[in-house]
Amino acid sequence: MEYMSAKEAARKWGISQRRVAVLCSENRVNNASMVGNMWIIPANAKKPNDARSLSYPSQGAKGAKPFLKWAGGKGQLLNEIEKYYPFDKGIITKYAEPFVGGGAVLFDILNKYDLQEIYISDINEELINAYKIIRDDVDELISLLHKMQDEFLARELEERKIYYLSKREYFNELKINYDESINIKKAGLLIFLNKTCFNGLFRVNKKGLFNVPMGSYKNPLICDENNLRAVAEKLKGVRIVCGDYKLSRDFIDGRTFVYFDPPYRPLTNTANFTSYTKQAFNDENQKELANFVNELNKKGARIVLSNSDPKNSDEADDFFDDIYSAHKIRRVAASRMINRKADSRGKIKELLISNF
Repeated sequence: MEYMSAKEAARKWGISQRRVAVLCSENRVNNASMVGNMWIIPANAKKPNDARSLSYPSQGAKGAKPFLKWAGGKGQLLNEIEKYYPFDKGIITKYAEPFVGGGAVLFDILNKYDLQEIYISDINEELINAYKIIRDDVDELISLLHKMQDEFLARELEERKIYYLSKREYFNELKINYDESINIKKAGLLIFLNKTCFNGLFRVNKKGLFNVPMGSYKNPLICDENNLRAVAEKLKGVRIVCGDYKLSRDFIDGRTFVYFDPPYRPLTNTANFTSYTKQAFNDENQKELANFVNELNKKGARIVLSNSDPKNSDEADDFFDDIYSAHKIRRVAASRMINRKADSRGKIKELLISNF
């Protein structure tokens, strides 16, 4: 029997390669089989009828959730953001998230909808590496995480601190080493540190080195195997890019829903925490992003963007009202989920900006 690849099937059937992979994983392509990380399909296989339903998965379907705790995560705002999802009429069939971070919106959409193409990116190299490793090498990653979990939980507090610091130092050594053969180790260490560090905070210094101390979790779940496998399944066929948000320009068109979650503009001079990477994201960068949003708006893309509301601290601050004056701005309640001071974690207003 002759076979074709998922890419060849996508070209033959006039659909995306990701859509072909989904059809194969749902057992809707007769005699399709997985070889390594690739689907092989009988050359004479017919395209299945399009039974896609842009709706919630059936009872018992496995959903994926963010595999990292990430500052600025949007889990708490999903109820507001999902009101903008434009997939119900089948016109919008693509999704792009160029500041993916922890991916709360990404996984919400992947769990609820079956789209043709998805693009995610971030400039944080370790974060994007973790996404790629989960998608492509989840078995090896899980094995590594189980090992670190067993070693960490078997130790008493002081020994845990020593173990944690040794892993943090090793992670920082690997961060400056671009050898792809150690990418699984880097991903495993990132997840380990995220699950055991203070408040699940990812922060780097000016040299780009991770510098967060150990947290006080008694029994952290370092290896959430079920979720990692669910994430790996959802990420199949997703285009994952490490780089500036502007690299998404060619992907985004009039069939695309785009969600931007950039580093938030600090509310006060003393709240300037944007150190998820060693690069800053200042007011000029915010203006450049607004111009990019205007450019994509002309393409016909549906766009939603979130950011802090300067009016929390200064009612006269119209920074975002000015640079997004052509678009709709809503102020919604949110909570500070990651702050070094517990009494600073409270309700504030955040902005949801849309072009529709």
